[in-house]
Amino acid sequence: MTDKQSEVVTLGGGCFWCLEAVFDQLVGVEDVVSGYMGGHVTNPTYEQVCGGRTGHAEVVQVRFDPAQLSFREVLDVFFTIHDPTTLNRQGNDVGPQYRSAIFYHSSEQQATATEVINDLNQQRLWPRPIVTEVAAASHFYVAENYHQEYFALNGSQPYCQWVIVPKVAKFRKQYAAKLK
Repeated sequence: MTDKQSEVVTLGGGCFWCLEAVFDQLVGVEDVVSGYMGGHVTNPTYEQVCGGRTGHAEVVQVRFDPAQLSFREVLDVFFTIHDPTTLNRQGNDVGPQYRSAIFYHSSEQQATATEVINDLNQQRLWPRPIVTEVAAASHFYVAENYHQEYFALNGSQPYCQWVIVPKVAKFRKQYAAKLK
């Protein structure tokens, strides 16, 4: 996922299905791929990652056009659609694989991510401080095919209806001007 005109960031905010469902709808986003990053096991499987012992986070790798969408705007959406104050947890999903993480691909992304987190902490939008990990991108492992475009293909599944639909609705309401 590299292109001279595109930028890439890898984000973890709980279940990768939720993140993919939102970022797929954001103007300027060219591609979203679900996968795993930040662990110590080579070629991890979903079952291994869900076991919580590989060190990987469920992530999405987002390729976007910075002429249409800034990295800061990507982070604004990211912080809107998950709780960055819960360590290793998003709702009922518990474990290090569900941690909030920004895996940056450049020193500029690192600086912006740190600045955004500091700004948000100063604004006290949440009752607890942000615990989002900011780390250099490591090897990205693409998740199994059945995880790709999961919400688009399985939107009527109970998990999608109970967990993903509310996040997508919140995003669509708050970012209506940024929808594809």
